[in-house]
Amino acid sequence: MSLLVKIAGVAAGFLIFVIGAGFILPSHIHVERDIVIDASPDQIFPLISDLDAWENWSPWAQRDPNVAMEVIGSGVGQRMTWDSENPEVGRGSQQVTRLDPPNYVETHLDFAEQGVADAAFNLTAEDGQTRVVWSLDTDMRAGVPLVKQPLSTYLGFFMDRLIGRDYEAGLQNLKQFVER
Repeated sequence: MSLLVKIAGVAAGFLIFVIGAGFILPSHIHVERDIVIDASPDQIFPLISDLDAWENWSPWAQRDPNVAMEVIGSGVGQRMTWDSENPEVGRGSQQVTRLDPPNYVETHLDFAEQGVADAAFNLTAEDGQTRVVWSLDTDMRAGVPLVKQPLSTYLGFFMDRLIGRDYEAGLQNLKQFVER
């Protein structure tokens, strides 16, 4: 057997291993960031529970001012859809799934072929201020076509850094907007 055939066999075996591992490695991720804002939960809650108000502080709205965005409804069930040519914004939808005023907001996100996720805001009063915790939970393979699932699993290893950076920017924007 020639050296070239052996190398091709080893390369093919390695590729099969990498793809297979992408199907069995843990695929659940949790991203969480928090900030303390000099305001009460009652002052902050309307800005995070109403998707119409997100344009005031969302890091993604600032990233593409030309994004096509539509918000329908209010309260639980309110739905936002967006479509952007900017790959950092992309397209998708978000729907409010739970509201516990003035302390908790939960949404479900659908990023089309990139998958689905659930996000939450938890507001806790602390000595005249409010700690705002923004979190995201997802299974990196859920809602993703089968052939893309291994790659999606590997991308999950970078999600804390990628989404975390956006969450930090959004929370800082929210703080500045509320404290103005």
